[in-house]
Amino acid sequence: MNGIRTITLDLDDTLWDVLPVIQRAEKRLYDWLGENYPAITELFAMEEMRILRKQILEKHHDKVHDLTFLRRTVLTEAATAAGYRVFAVDEAFAVFDEVRNDIDLFPESRPALEALSERFRLIAVTNGNANLEMIGIDDLFDGHVNAAMAGVGKPARPIFDAAVEVGGASRAETVHVGDHPLYDVQGAREAGLRTVWVNRNGDEWPAEYAAPDAEVNNVGELVGLFAGEA
Repeated sequence: MNGIRTITLDLDDTLWDVLPVIQRAEKRLYDWLGENYPAITELFAMEEMRILRKQILEKHHDKVHDLTFLRRTVLTEAATAAGYRVFAVDEAFAVFDEVRNDIDLFPESRPALEALSERFRLIAVTNGNANLEMIGIDDLFDGHVNAAMAGVGKPARPIFDAAVEVGGASRAETVHVGDHPLYDVQGAREAGLRTVWVNRNGDEWPAEYAAPDAEVNNVGELVGLFAGEA
């Protein structure tokens, strides 16, 4: 880990647990639809909304990286199917987005980011649509790249290329940190970055991928890992 100048970090399931967040956001949105557009919830149960999302994913496979587009399209098509000619898709998405960005950081995340941001450039790299400002951690990052911005999601190389450019260091001086063996570690390795696997659950490393440069249990351990770096 010598010579590191930029650390790129995955967000969901690296800095916080994302599944309960998405479940709360979808429930709040569904309740809001029931209050404001009841014909939608009469036509679609929550599970049927998820089936509709899969159908839209198949129809718009070229937009699979743009989660905001996909969710807005699901809402619009559900409203149309329910007979609404006028539908406030912006307001509906805002209901989801507010809860989606109401997250609980893992306890070690903020202290680690604060310590690392004093010595390295930190760049957020995500396939999702988390909003750093709404979450309250934008002050700890020097930039961010998401799949919608890059036109493709991890593990494809262009999103890592964009992160390296935003980070301002060379690939050899950039390390990517994330929880997913393929999307984070393998993708970053193939793009020429150094890699750190965040293995919170003590999983075995998948044999089909080359091992990461380092492994930590959580992002708090990054401070010690990079203790010798300036």
